[in-house]
Amino acid sequence: QELVRQGEALKRTEQMVDKMDQDLKTSQKHINSIKSVWGGLVNYFKAKPPESKPEQNGAPEYYANSRLKEAMMSSKEQETKYQESHPNLRKLDNSDNDFSKADLVSSVERDSYPKNQQLRAYHQKIDTNLDEMSSGLSRLKNLALGLQTEIEEQDDMLDRLTRKVETLDINIKNTDKRVRQL
Repeated sequence: QELVRQGEALKRTEQMVDKMDQDLKTSQKHINSIKSVWGGLVNYFKAKPPESKPEQNGAPEYYANSRLKEAMMSSKEQETKYQESHPNLRKLDNSDNDFSKADLVSSVERDSYPKNQQLRAYHQKIDTNLDEMSSGLSRLKNLALGLQTEIEEQDDMLDRLTRKVETLDINIKNTDKRVRQL
């Protein structure tokens, strides 16, 4: 969730840098108009840049990658089931050692289990625990893969943002220099 929040902040930052760049271009046109009559005529006949529509609440909503969204939704769905089955989170039941015949009959009997009922019950319990571990590891794997994809996308966004900011910085210095010359 924190990674998604950071992605939203990066998206807003990138939009603000784009707006600053557009404002800087507009100010350079005004400087050219002030500097000479010829610059004013060129700016008058130049095509106007398309105005961007005002965004809702300042910026469009940021969407995390689908892999991360799916992993987060799956994780939230399994969270209650996980808490109920986790040995440290569930209430400890001291009757685990007393296996009733109904428990054994209701459980799936396989040929691989030993004939001894207590040993069979322990094997079944181990299998159940292994299944729970497998489910948890699968959930963690999906979250990790989603996080990896989101981080790669945000890394690309940061690279793009860095290039834009560097270009904007150079343009601001040039515009400042032009204003000082006036």
